[in-house]
Amino acid sequence: MCGIVGVLGNHEVAPLLVEALKRLEYRGYDSAGIATVNKGKLDRRRAVGKLVNLSDLLVHNPLAGKAGIGHTRWATHGTATVANAHPHQSGPVAVVHNGIIENFQELRRELAAAGLAFESETDTETISLLTRLNMDRGMPAREAAVETLKRLRGAFALCFLFHGEDDLMIAARKGSPLAIGHGDGEMFVGSDAIALAPMTDQVTYLEEGDYAFVTRAGATIYDVQGKLANRALTRIQIDQTRIEKAGYKHFMAKEIAEQPVVLANALRHYAADARAPLNFPASLDFSGVDRITMVACGTASYACHVAKYWFEQIAGLPADIDIASEFRYREPPLSDRSWALFVSQSGETADTLAALRYAKERVAKVISVVNVTTSSIARESDLALPILAGVEVGVASTKAFTCQLTLLVLLALKAAVDRGRMDAEGLTKHLNALSTLPGLMNHAIGSAAEIADIAEQLAEAQDILFLGRGAMFPLALEGALKLKEISYIHAEGYASGELKHGPIALIDAHVPVIVMAPRDHLFEKTVSNMQEVMARNGKVLLISDAAGIAEAGKGCWKTLAMPSVPDFLAPILYAIPAQLLAYHTAIAKGTDVDQPRNLAKSVTVE
Repeated sequence: MCGIVGVLGNHEVAPLLVEALKRLEYRGYDSAGIATVNKGKLDRRRAVGKLVNLSDLLVHNPLAGKAGIGHTRWATHGTATVANAHPHQSGPVAVVHNGIIENFQELRRELAAAGLAFESETDTETISLLTRLNMDRGMPAREAAVETLKRLRGAFALCFLFHGEDDLMIAARKGSPLAIGHGDGEMFVGSDAIALAPMTDQVTYLEEGDYAFVTRAGATIYDVQGKLANRALTRIQIDQTRIEKAGYKHFMAKEIAEQPVVLANALRHYAADARAPLNFPASLDFSGVDRITMVACGTASYACHVAKYWFEQIAGLPADIDIASEFRYREPPLSDRSWALFVSQSGETADTLAALRYAKERVAKVISVVNVTTSSIARESDLALPILAGVEVGVASTKAFTCQLTLLVLLALKAAVDRGRMDAEGLTKHLNALSTLPGLMNHAIGSAAEIADIAEQLAEAQDILFLGRGAMFPLALEGALKLKEISYIHAEGYASGELKHGPIALIDAHVPVIVMAPRDHLFEKTVSNMQEVMARNGKVLLISDAAGIAEAGKGCWKTLAMPSVPDFLAPILYAIPAQLLAYHTAIAKGTDVDQPRNLAKSVTVE
């Protein structure tokens, strides 16, 4: 959500800023802009829509300078207009901002009383105006910015640029991530390492409450108390930040296709030998744990819903699930014999991070399942476990979801062993089954052409229902979410047995019902629910294995065959057709697959 980049360079920075912002497009945005200092003069350019609009503007109205800041904005306060786009400039100061300033109305009243006029509807403009007011009162740039920071309530990542200062940026973070990049006589600021990767592989991550004075000679960092802070320098793996479509039309298509490979890599990392113990840190011992609480948002939350079945059925470990945005407000009672597990692709999800901080003092251990091991959630956890999915650019999560599921099932197996519910022979059996998943996923991906044909007809629907039982119920929720995210068709997921408790009223010949039902011990019950749909002229798409289709496929509108798979692994495999259905339906409708409207990849505001 939103993207920040700043450069103190040795060359013209406008092209560097735009290129870095392109690497942040995956975060979601609706306007963009840059500001530079050239011969002491501060100036800016802003445009609504895609970055190409900003690029066109810069061709006709160039912006010179070797120091600059840039931003891609995802609208919160105020619509997507040029006036609301960042950077916001007030006299001698320009600022870019990720996050939300909660006390901006109070600050606006104070600034208006001081005679300062507003040009936008945003909360961010209060930051530039307040800093300007401080400078008007005689404060130098550094002091003015620090005094402004003291007045702000809420979440923010900020980067300031000043008139007359071509060798100074001021960066600050509270609640939203921000990194400082180190170069040879150059310095950089970015929302994440991906933005900075082409310019440097050496990064310092600001910690909560930090602010930094950045010059070409380096960065001086202060903590929330205003004391000098020594933050570690991290060398990032450039190949892990590479963003390429590799010949695919969309990042989502590429990331769906990558799943067999990244899942195999994850299995090699955690379970290289089916006859050996799982490769987890020694501190990961479930034997004394009486409950696990899982917290996440969106797709990651549905991964936790699946994991609840695994922890309880395989390991006999009671498991709770909470949506991160509700968790701390519910004030759940937590035990010092329980663990809390937080799942986030980016590791920067604001609601999940806030929930982690609530739980940290109340449980025995905080574990995170993340794709970015340098993220805030990873750094603040007692133990961070990487899902090893690689960079995921598409807003609709695909390979991160299946890698999250893979790691969660491995954790459930570890819990089963630690708690005496599974012996070495049982673990080997389960790991051998897991080792077949990459090949089975390749087989499922091979159904893409058939799925594309089905999607052409699904694209004409206004409403679609997904049904599943047991661990396939969360897959129904995830399938509906994927479809909503990128095709904009209204879709809902339900537990199959809940159909007759309300949703069946929606069934008619115009509402396709997608049933995700491998031939398992719940299959016959699911077939009964299918019959209820078909008795009301509902159009059923049955996704099952060959045995399931042979038994129940008659009368279905369409069927889609998946390979047979052990019951506990079906949710991972069946994620593939759910993703492909959403992808090809979106293609048929002509929507923006990788950057759907109103959505952001990393939600860094509450």
